[in-house]
Amino acid sequence: MADKRFEKVYSQGTMTKIEIWVDMMTGVNYLHHTNGYSGGLTPLLDREGKPVVSQVSSNRDL
Repeated sequence: MADKRFEKVYSQGTMTKIEIWVDMMTGVNYLHHTNGYSGGLTPLLDREGKPVVSQVSSNRDL
């Protein structure tokens, strides 16, 4: 589906989950962690503290 703003690119676990989501407009990667009913979301950073950015197609209709 080409109209999705975020795309899940990685998932690990069941009750305690770690997922990586990519913003398909900016390419910024986000780490999403859930444990039961609680969770959190943060930009994924490299070792220099800069956001991890994936290359995304510029011809997406969002």
